[in-house]
Amino acid sequence: MASTFPETAISTDRLLLRPFEEEDVPALVEMMNDELVRCWTAVPDPYTEHHARAWLRSTAPENRARGHGIAFAVTEDLTQRMVGVIHLQGTDWRLRSTEAGLVIAPWARGEGYAPEALLGVAQWLFEDQRFERLELRTAAGNSAAQQVAQKAGCISEGVLRSATIVRGGEPGGGGAETRTDLIVWSLLPEDLEIPAVRTPGSLGLADDRYASWV
Repeated sequence: MASTFPETAISTDRLLLRPFEEEDVPALVEMMNDELVRCWTAVPDPYTEHHARAWLRSTAPENRARGHGIAFAVTEDLTQRMVGVIHLQGTDWRLRSTEAGLVIAPWARGEGYAPEALLGVAQWLFEDQRFERLELRTAAGNSAAQQVAQKAGCISEGVLRSATIVRGGEPGGGGAETRTDLIVWSLLPEDLEIPAVRTPGSLGLADDRYASWV
């Protein structure tokens, strides 16, 4: 089977997960400069338009082409507004396993978009790509990310002690870097009991820009 993910789009009940576009730069910059994102991720601080364009034009496409993973802009299906980012990384094609990372914009939190996007990607991975395992790793203090994992039906497998560095330890922590544990979560095909993922082509969307990616 192929050792790279196809350039595609994934549709869920409320979301369209699609490749990044140049028009996403302002929203991406705003999202990545959020205090929570800065605290719990390793994105550059501050995150500039230069970083966003490098991600869109080079980093994300190269990671997909090399088989490392794939990145999606998470957008509202009705408004087309970008509400987050989900990316797969550390892909092992022999084991058919990969790790997911997820960021949701501040204004879109609390709407259930994070577990919906995660489940959409998981269903696509397991049904279309024949993967056997999706993994998440959440910092010990990141209760919001842990709730997302639980809502998506992930199973907590254990703790990697002192396995990552966070900035400030918690929002407003002043910027000091501290070591913390990582909680490991997983989803397997047998964990999911949700409807099959729909592709834009099967939905007959008026916007057919993604039809050739399915």
